[in-house]
Amino acid sequence: MIDPRRLRILRAVADHRTVTAAAAALYLTPSAVSQQLAALEQETGHTLLTRSGRGVRLTAAGEILLAHTHEVLAQLEKAEAELAAYAGGTAGEVTVAAFATGIAEVLAPAIARLAREHPGIRLRVRDAEGDESLPLVLDGGADIALAVEYRGAPGADDGRLSVVPLYAEPFDAVLPAGHPLADLPEVSLPDLSDSDWVGQYPGNPCHAVTLLACELAGFQPRLRHSSDDFRAVTALVGAGAGVALVPRSALRGMDLKEVQVRPVAGLPATRRVFAATRRGAETHPLLAPILEALTREAARLDTRG
Repeated sequence: MIDPRRLRILRAVADHRTVTAAAAALYLTPSAVSQQLAALEQETGHTLLTRSGRGVRLTAAGEILLAHTHEVLAQLEKAEAELAAYAGGTAGEVTVAAFATGIAEVLAPAIARLAREHPGIRLRVRDAEGDESLPLVLDGGADIALAVEYRGAPGADDGRLSVVPLYAEPFDAVLPAGHPLADLPEVSLPDLSDSDWVGQYPGNPCHAVTLLACELAGFQPRLRHSSDDFRAVTALVGAGAGVALVPRSALRGMDLKEVQVRPVAGLPATRRVFAATRRGAETHPLLAPILEALTREAARLDTRG
């Protein structure tokens, strides 16, 4: 009989590609992870992992078991959700991992709504960049992720996650107040190809969006300054340090006296925001109201500027 707890460890190793990283994500020691994997290999009678450079990769048998692991763990999540519903589980704590703008624009209003409509649900919020929240959900460090699509992100057909689209918003060009293009009604990205740029650090989904938008416009941006804080990015632009692309909702409430914000001509860069849970958990009586509240608040969000 295969122990499903060991399947969670197998999936974590497959996701993180090293025993050490998987152990850290699961709050276990590397030796404990190795012992559980050895026990799983005994249970299945197959070698499931092989070394690859400094990491590990699944063998063919491991890949077969991983495919079944997604189904088994999703079914266990669904069973827990149905049992909680049967027991009337309308009170408890839920951890939501979300990026800063998503917290301000969607999650915080959803918390206020939930306090009125579902007072038994207590939310614990973890600030996590758009590419950090999904691993937290998969590893059990959070129950719901408020995340941003990015290169390499799990797709809608990923067997591990249930995804709820929330909203999409364009990136606007942010220019110093005295920039030659600041008086135009909209800005063409190729006209900014010779400018210095202010952007996010590699790994941040917005960094990837900026690079892709400039690449499609025919140039590589000259990134001189980096910050994951949009207020810092805007302040640097206002100081004349460069130009930037910033998601429209992130500019709401900022002091924009030293900058000019203009729509991007043509097909603008866009960030798509979604909520995700482990597949099978989306109907849990503690999670379903939160997903509904996030969806309702996202529908109210005005991204037209």
